[in-house]
Amino acid sequence: MNLSQEKSMNFSPEMGLKDILTGFIDTHIHTSPDVKPRLLNDYEAALEAQEKGMGAIVLKSHVEPTAGRAYITHRVTGFPVWGGVTLNLSVGGLNPEAVQNTASMGGKIIWLPTIHHKEIDLDHDALDEILHLVKEYDLVLATGHLDSGGIFQVIDQCQSLGVEKIMVNHPLTKVVGVSLDEQKEMARHAYLEHCWVATMPQHDKLDPEIMAEYIKEVGAKHCILATDFGQDHNPRPVMGMQMMIASMIQHGISWEDVTRMCHDNPKKLLND
Repeated sequence: MNLSQEKSMNFSPEMGLKDILTGFIDTHIHTSPDVKPRLLNDYEAALEAQEKGMGAIVLKSHVEPTAGRAYITHRVTGFPVWGGVTLNLSVGGLNPEAVQNTASMGGKIIWLPTIHHKEIDLDHDALDEILHLVKEYDLVLATGHLDSGGIFQVIDQCQSLGVEKIMVNHPLTKVVGVSLDEQKEMARHAYLEHCWVATMPQHDKLDPEIMAEYIKEVGAKHCILATDFGQDHNPRPVMGMQMMIASMIQHGISWEDVTRMCHDNPKKLLND
C-alpha cells in the first residue's frame, strides 16, 4: 500500500497539518508588505508552510512584483518560494518590460490583470508580445480576473503561439464567473485553479459542494487547489489548505485526486 492509499484510508480532519500537507504546493498566497492588511509577511508564510511539511508556496501581489521577495525568502528559509508579477496599472498594465524583468529575476507566474481588469484593454498585440516572453522563459500564464470572453481570447492566442502553461484563476468566483461547460472547454488547454477563499463569509460564500462537483465534472487532472489566503480576516494559509482538503474529501474527492491537485499539477506548472 502506498502513502496516498494509506492517507486516503486513514484521513480525518483531525490529522496533523504536517501529515496532510506534506509536499503540497499553494499557488496563491497574499502576504505583506502590501497596500491591504495581510495576516503574514513573506517570511512568516514560508516558515509556516515549511513547518507543516509543504513543498512550496507562491507569493502573489496585485500591486508589485514578488519574484525578488520570493528569492530573498527562499534564501533566508531554504524553503521553495516562487513569485511573479500581476499586470495591473501599478506595473504598467500589459507591460512586456515587467514580464522580462520578472523572468530575469527568477519569477514563475505572470498574472493578467486582476484589480484593474476593467481598466486595462486586452490588446491583442500587447498580449502577443507578453506571450512570446512567457514561452521563451517557460513561465506560467495566469488569467487573473478576466471573464470567460477574455480567458478564451488568451487561450486562443496561447494556442497560436504554443504557450502550454496556462492557469485559469478562481473560475467559480463572481468576478470571473465561468460556467461548467466553459470550464470543460478551458480545461482542454489550461489548469483551473480553485481557491478556498471563495467559500469564505466575507468573499463569495461559495458552497464547497459546488466546488467539489465542478472538480468531479471537469476532472481533477485539470484542476489545482489553492487558498488565495493572506487576508487578515481569514484563517492562516496552512489552515486554509487543511480546511479545503478536509472539505473536498468530505464531498467525495479522493485523496489521490487531492494529491494530484495540490502536488502533481502545480509541480508540473512550476517545474518544481
